[in-house]
Amino acid sequence: MVKELVVISGKGGTGKTTLMAALSALSNDKIMCDADVDAADLHLIMNPAIISTHDFQGGRIAVSKKELCTECGYCRELCKWHAIRDDFTIDEIACEGCGVCAYLCPEKAIDFPLKTCGQWFESDTRFGPMIHASLGVAEENSGKLVAQVRKEAKRIAEVKGFDLIITDGPPGVGCPVIASMSGATAILIVSEPTVSGIHDMGRVLELCRHFQIPAMVCINKFDLNETMSSKIEEKAKVMNAPVVGKIPFDSDFTKAMVKGQTLFEYNQASKTSRGIEMLWQHIRERLETSRGKQNIIFKEIIK
Repeated sequence: MVKELVVISGKGGTGKTTLMAALSALSNDKIMCDADVDAADLHLIMNPAIISTHDFQGGRIAVSKKELCTECGYCRELCKWHAIRDDFTIDEIACEGCGVCAYLCPEKAIDFPLKTCGQWFESDTRFGPMIHASLGVAEENSGKLVAQVRKEAKRIAEVKGFDLIITDGPPGVGCPVIASMSGATAILIVSEPTVSGIHDMGRVLELCRHFQIPAMVCINKFDLNETMSSKIEEKAKVMNAPVVGKIPFDSDFTKAMVKGQTLFEYNQASKTSRGIEMLWQHIRERLETSRGKQNIIFKEIIK
């Protein structure tokens, strides 16, 4: 059975993607999946060679058929978004895709086709296959695109005989996050020693508990505020999530990213690199003993 580790964070800027890239450099027989489709950036480190490109369609948008329009004005009366212009063409930016005008136009002068709002890609990298995507600017249905890239990653893993998918999930706790974590084998939450870091970690842990998915915590840049790092450890313990790694602040992360490299490619002998190796060892141990959410029951938390 293919296992999936999803790396997420309750907020942006915790170092989630750079850590995920470093973990990918340590693992064999795996496929990488970038599910942060709204602001994908794993490709900046992995430099993928795209094998195939696929359009992603999500939602619909009204399109006027001028040759059939009698300019009766009924569509303008119906549209709550004021997306019908004076010449009875459709303002694509204002259109919310509700379909009322298309369904009720007496002349059937409005089409309601599926909208292409992004693309997903199958690629090769120096660390193995990668599935990633790009959602168009200000487009919706990011959760649906997340589900699509995860589905393709699982399909390729099964075809090629890989036993692990490492997924770079989006930040926050919204729809894309839920789409990236549901059904995963385990979750790695990357937190940072700040007030917002501990608060948002708690929100993500609540999501993990709701979906009954085992969660682990890694504190990145822990030495910038060791008092807050201790509070994160205490909260994670109360919420039944082991802290499997504490990574110090290291400017080599930034230097490696500038060169489009993982930390191990930039400086494999550093103390931070050894710390990430230990983190990966702890993660692998927990993945090996995990049987997925169907066999995991979270302990109740005293609120």
